Amino acid sequence: MAEKRKVTNTLALAVMGLLQEKPMHPYEMASTLRERQMDTVFKLRTGTLYDTVEALSRNGWIEPHATQREGNRPRRTVYAPTDHGQQEFLGWLDEIIRTPAPEYLRFLSAVSYLGALGPQRAEEALNERSQRLREQIEASRTQLEEAMAPGDLPRLFMIEVEYALHMAEAELAWTRATAQEIRDGSLVWPHQTIPAHGPRDRS
Repeated sequence: MAEKRKVTNTLALAVMGLLQEKPMHPYEMASTLRERQMDTVFKLRTGTLYDTVEALSRNGWIEPHATQREGNRPRRTVYAPTDHGQQEFLGWLDEIIRTPAPEYLRFLSAVSYLGALGPQRAEEALNERSQRLREQIEASRTQLEEAMAPGDLPRLFMIEVEYALHMAEAELAWTRATAQEIRDGSLVWPHQTIPAHGPRDRS
């Protein structure tokens, strides 16, 4: 039986991923994640990041590489991966990419009880979600176009934004189609028959 991995916080993936590029101190890690808009992917908080760095160091995944000091600021510890940490990171990354696992998303939980809203409110909620998804998609497209400009980041460094864009487009398609089914009556609520063509219940 394989030994249980001691570091499981997905923010650790981001830290180890950044350290593939070069040794960094936590402040630079946070700045780089925000610059690449990955802070939303990993729910970045300064305290959580420092806790994650501490956990990685405690478990031997990373180690101090150097210290830096800028002006009157306190010295900052620059970290680099250990051989053990590199092996753990690659094994964890490989496992996640190879093996689909349930993603316990808030939206999926709410969709399970969509019927509780009733047809009118459910359609309105889905329409509003569609609008917000369209805005997110446009923002992601702009970000990709700017990042992919000649001389900027290689595509591989923005691959997660590309993936998120495709996922958002798929969600938008489903959300719009489901709202349309409610509107035309093809999605019938329990204990209720909705005419395919005719006025909807506005009560």
